[in-house]
Amino acid sequence: MKFISARDLRLKSGEVWKKLKSEGDLVVTSNGKPVAVLSDVGEENLEMQLKALRRARAELAVNEIQQRSSEKGLDNINPEEIEAEIKAAREKRS
Repeated sequence: MKFISARDLRLKSGEVWKKLKSEGDLVVTSNGKPVAVLSDVGEENLEMQLKALRRARAELAVNEIQQRSSEKGLDNINPEEIEAEIKAAREKRS
């Protein structure tokens, strides 16, 4: 995957669009760190691309939640403990 700086994106956008067509994806960096990904899409596949991107983001979020849960040891609680947590949260809202 090719990298471009945010500055190049701003100052040389024509070149960036040409490179995007040939590469398919470009990683945009700011101060040497990745900040965005540009993907070549067309009208015919825009909705499919957006759907795939949203699905990937959701999967990453679930993975992050599972990892934090595991780090806290919450992946080993039994159903009774889960029910007690739910009950306590509901009582708190009342």
